[in-house]
Amino acid sequence: MFEPIRIVDLFSGPGGLSEGFATCKNKEGQNAYAIGISVEKEKAAHRTLRLRSFLREFSDFPPEYYSWLKDGGDGPDWKDLYPDEWLRASEEALCAELGTPDATELLSGAIKRIGGAANGRTVLIGGPPCQAYSLVGRARNSGKKDYVPAKDQRHFLYREYCRVLNEFSPAVFVMENVKGMLSSTVEGLAIFGQVRADLESSGRGYKLYALSGDENTELTPQHFLVQAEDFGIPQARHRVIIVGVRRDIASRLPHWFSPRLKKSERIVTVADVLSNMPLLRSGLSRNDSPAAWREAMETAIQHVEGSIANYSGEDKGTFVATVNEVRARLASSSLQGRWSPVRTPLPATIPSKLRSFLNDPRLSTLHGHETRAHMPSDLSRYLFAACYAIAEGSSPKSPKFPPAIAPQHVNWTSGKFDDRFRVQRWNHPSSTVTSHISKDGHYFIHADPCQCRSLTVREAARLQTFPDNYVFLGTRTEQYVQVGNAVPPFLALQIAEAILPIFDYV
Repeated sequence: MFEPIRIVDLFSGPGGLSEGFATCKNKEGQNAYAIGISVEKEKAAHRTLRLRSFLREFSDFPPEYYSWLKDGGDGPDWKDLYPDEWLRASEEALCAELGTPDATELLSGAIKRIGGAANGRTVLIGGPPCQAYSLVGRARNSGKKDYVPAKDQRHFLYREYCRVLNEFSPAVFVMENVKGMLSSTVEGLAIFGQVRADLESSGRGYKLYALSGDENTELTPQHFLVQAEDFGIPQARHRVIIVGVRRDIASRLPHWFSPRLKKSERIVTVADVLSNMPLLRSGLSRNDSPAAWREAMETAIQHVEGSIANYSGEDKGTFVATVNEVRARLASSSLQGRWSPVRTPLPATIPSKLRSFLNDPRLSTLHGHETRAHMPSDLSRYLFAACYAIAEGSSPKSPKFPPAIAPQHVNWTSGKFDDRFRVQRWNHPSSTVTSHISKDGHYFIHADPCQCRSLTVREAARLQTFPDNYVFLGTRTEQYVQVGNAVPPFLALQIAEAILPIFDYV
C-alpha cells in the first residue's frame, strides 16, 4: 500500500511551503507528501494554517466552504459540521512558539509518532524568522541604541531547526530564508558559514545541495540563492533555499544527481496574473463614497495635469495621453465598487501549470479582493506614478515627482525616500511582496492608473501564487503580513518535485 512521504513543517506561517508539498503528485497521480505536523506561533497565521489543513482532509472541499466565500460572514462552525476532520487538522497545525519547553514537548511527541510510521520517508521544511537577517531589519537594528547582534536570538532561531534535525533525522530537509542571510555577520563572523556548518553536522550528517546554479562548480553561498522569477513566479523574490540530504542516503544517489529547479520558458508578469481581475476603485480614508471618490480622482487628475510642465521623464507625450485616458475612462465607466462579488476568469496568458495551480472553477468570488482606503493627497501621487510607469517603463524615483505632487516631508529629497512610491509594472514580475505591504500601499501601487490604489490581499496572494481558494484569516493587516512572509506555494511545489526522486533511494 502506498504511503506518502511525511512532512514536519516549522515556522510555517500561513502554509506556503506546506501547500506546495501537499499538492505535489507522484508518477501515479497520488499525493506524494502528507503534512504530519506544522507549527506557527502567530495566532492569525495559525488560524489560516489550520483551516487549510482542515480542507486538505477532503478530496473535494466541503460545499459549505464555497457558500461561505460567496455569502461572507464569520464562516461555518467546522468543528460542529465535521468534528473528525477538524480534530485531525487541529492536531496537525499547532499554535506554539518554537524553542519554548511546551512547544518542544509537543513537537517531540509528534516527531516520534510521524517518524515511527514513515519508514524513513520524511522531510523537514521551514524558514526560521528572518527579521535579524534582512537588509531592512539590519538597518533598523543598527539604529537602536545598545543593540548587540550576538544577543539577538533571532539570529540563532535556525538552531531550533537544527535541534529538530538532530531529533527527527529526516531523509531530506528544505530550509528557506532571506537573501540577507548571505551577508549577515555577528561579531565579524559570517552567519551563513556557521549555518552551513551546523546544518551539515546535524543529526547523522547532511550533504547540502543548491537548487539553482552550475552543478559542476564548488558550492558558494550565492549558489543557494533562488530567484523566483526564473521559475514561473510573477515576482522578483530572491531567497536562500538549502536542501540537505542525509549522508547515508546521499551516498546511494547517482553521482550525477542533484535536485534542480527547471527554469520556466518565459517570465510570468504582473499582467499575466492580475490584468483580468475585477476592477476596483480605491477607498478614501475619510467620508468615503463613490461620489466622493470620483471627486477626489478629478482633483488628483487636475493636480497631475497642472504639474505636466515640470514632467522630467523622456516620453511626455505618452504620459499626457495616459492621463487623458484615465479621465476618459473615469467619465465612461461604472467603476465605483471597492470589492467585487464576481470572479473573472484567469488571464489566458498564464502558463498552463500555474493556471491550473491557481484556478478553482467552483469559486464564484475572490476572497480578500477588497481595496483599502488612501488619503486623497496620495491619489495624485499614485496616479502620477502609475502614468509615469506606463510612459517610461519604470517606477518613478522621488526626484521625478513634481514639487506640487511630492509629499511635504523634510527628508523627501534626502535620498532615503527615493523608492517611496513604487508601481508594479504590467510587463514585469512584481517587486518582492513583503510584510511591509501591511503598513501602507506606497510600495505596491497597482499598475492601472484608473484604479489608483494599492494591491488588495488577493492580488498580493496571486503574485505569491497562492491558489484563489486559499483564504487568509485575521484582520486585513494580519492577512497582508501572512501573504508577505510566505514562501510562494508554486515555487514550493517545484521544490517538492525536485527532491522527490531522492526517495527512490531511501
